Amino acid sequence: MSVAPSQSRFRVILLGSDEIALPLFTAVHASQNIEVVAVYTQPDRPAGRGQEIKSNPVALWAKEKGLKLLQPERLTEIDAQQLKDQQCDLGVVMAYGQILKDDFLAATRLGFINFHGSLLPALRGATPVESALALGFKSTGISVQHVVRKLDAGPLYASSEITVLADEGRAALRQRLGQVAAELSNKFLDKILNQQIKPQPQDESQVTYTRRLDRQDAALDFNTLASEIVGRVRALEGWPGTTFPLADLMIKVGSASLVTEEHSLTPGTVAQADKQGLKVACKNGFCLFTTLQRPGGRMLPVGEFLAGCPIAQGTVIESRVMPPMVSAQPFPRVKKS
Repeated sequence: MSVAPSQSRFRVILLGSDEIALPLFTAVHASQNIEVVAVYTQPDRPAGRGQEIKSNPVALWAKEKGLKLLQPERLTEIDAQQLKDQQCDLGVVMAYGQILKDDFLAATRLGFINFHGSLLPALRGATPVESALALGFKSTGISVQHVVRKLDAGPLYASSEITVLADEGRAALRQRLGQVAAELSNKFLDKILNQQIKPQPQDESQVTYTRRLDRQDAALDFNTLASEIVGRVRALEGWPGTTFPLADLMIKVGSASLVTEEHSLTPGTVAQADKQGLKVACKNGFCLFTTLQRPGGRMLPVGEFLAGCPIAQGTVIESRVMPPMVSAQPFPRVKKS
């Protein structure tokens, strides 16, 4: 067992690059017995249509709080030694975006804990929130794990489960999960720092894996269940979104709902096109698209969209392969496109 520090406050570093981590980091920073020594996040990168160099939300938060900010492109042996020299007690990670190597993991007294956006061992990897929505999970949550080199495989300190709300999309679910992470920190971080709880191993027989999103994930296949189409729309709102081809245009879907009616139509057939929505036949039932966007245009209610871009009832929309988002085995590592 590591010896507790003699000072009155624990020395902690934070590692994250996404706004989902902000409630957690704010809670840690507010703790009276914790000193945030540094914040690690991804480097500033081009963003938006103008590709202007911008800081991510965690970097902006750290600057606002006056905290030491470190943005290495890759963590190296030098970074590990510099961290070791700081004599920190613990690293707190959420959505950082880099794999932590053994020398870095060994550079704090108690190692690192990660707040992961699923109920581990389900949905290890980069996109647990999106994958839970795409698969139609009724519940999900946050897991607090001790970080080991193997992806999201470390033993678990705690978890908290929440119900996925009807029609809840990616942004709303991520916001709620961020708050859950903060609540878990308030409840368990002191106990972890004081070594009052022991993490328990994950059940390896129940492991599933997610992967990074790609532009190809925008595809919709109407030969699948209508619930899968609706799940994808909810899961992939923002980037990469979900799209379908119409003549020489690629139409983006903003929102969708499930219509559980039997039919004998060819999958992809437009059964209704009016202000109520674009109702498209799937393998079973229909998906009802209620907001749509043309390339270069704004996301519009379907009635307004159809006024400028008519879609006739009976049109058959082409299906495209929807790559699987979850697997029982790790996905091959590929560069993010």
